[in-house]
Amino acid sequence: MTNRLSALRFFYTKTLKKAWSVAETPYPKKQRRIPTILSQEEVVRLIDAAGTAFHRTLLITLYGTGLRCAELTRLKVSDIDSQRMVIHVRSGKWGKDRDVMLSPKLLGELREHWRRLPRKSSAWLFPGNRWHNSDQPIDTKTPRHACQQAAKRAGLKKAVHPHTLRHCFATHLLEAGADLHTIQILLGHHDLKETTVYLHVSERHLKATASPLDSLQLKSELPREE
Repeated sequence: MTNRLSALRFFYTKTLKKAWSVAETPYPKKQRRIPTILSQEEVVRLIDAAGTAFHRTLLITLYGTGLRCAELTRLKVSDIDSQRMVIHVRSGKWGKDRDVMLSPKLLGELREHWRRLPRKSSAWLFPGNRWHNSDQPIDTKTPRHACQQAAKRAGLKKAVHPHTLRHCFATHLLEAGADLHTIQILLGHHDLKETTVYLHVSERHLKATASPLDSLQLKSELPREE
């Protein structure tokens, strides 16, 4: 529906040179779906089930930074700032740069990952060809494959993708007490409304309000069946 409206708008404005009223156009409402979230125990199972050390590093980096899949693949060695303990994300969504935290545990994993690479002349942190000099990073299929294979080995029934670990990063931060504005900055969200979706899946916020059922004084005896 949206594609058809876009085509009509292009036809009217570019071809016919006529005005197009957005206010009078019945655009379909966007569906907001609650993201799939793994518990921290499930994240551990996922990472421990990685098929290779390379895949393990990809999963740890995705969860430890909340990066988008495309942002992960474009990381360069020079983006890892161990002095300030941050990772520089260059040209993220909307063309924005931002910094995310670099945990000591992730720094250790990345150093081990770098030591395992036979060729260290590539500028990319995750080079497309790990065994030869490569001027290209890995494509987005590799993190997706790593997630799906690890989820299968771990016996997780939930659908797991690289973006799932981004959702887990944000939700677990919120549950640990981080404020929404900080999470918005870390995720590189354009609008705070995008970040508020994690209020719907945070266990801390869901459990903070008791169900009205708990305040009812019900009889302990079960009704007799006729």
